[in-house]
Formats: sequence, C-alpha cells, structure tokens
Amino acid sequence: MRGKSGTSPGTILTLVLLVGFLLLAIVFMAIGWDVPEGGEKMSSAGWIAMTLGIVATVALGAGLMALMFYSNRSGRD
Repeated sequence: MRGKSGTSPGTILTLVLLVGFLLLAIVFMAIGWDVPEGGEKMSSAGWIAMTLGIVATVALGAGLMALMFYSNRSGRD
C-alpha cells in the first residue's frame, strides 16, 4: 500500500525514526558539550587532533565507498 507520494508507510516510519534519533543525538551533544565542574577545556592540540581524526575517518569512508562502486561497475565482484 502506497501513499499519494508513492512512498510506503514503512519508509515514512523509518525516516521519522531516523530523524528522531538524530534529534536525540543533537540534544545529548548539546547537554554534554559544556565542561563539567572541575573539568578542563580541550587544548588547541586536542582540537587539531580531533579535526585530523574526523577528516581521516571521512576520507577513509569515502575511499572505501568509491572502491565499492568501482568494483561493482567493473564487474569484479
């Protein structure tokens, strides 16, 4: 059974759940972002290390996805 837009109710439910989880994660991030009592702020070296780690992780994920698409299209699966 499909709605007027051509999407099934299961697809809409999945999308609503995923958006809800994203909003929940954002709320937890906002609550946990503040430095707790007695804690220290992250140094600039920590920010640089975190940024490099995020960039490396995204690059690795993009590279692996590119290899997967290349392998699929070249018929080497």
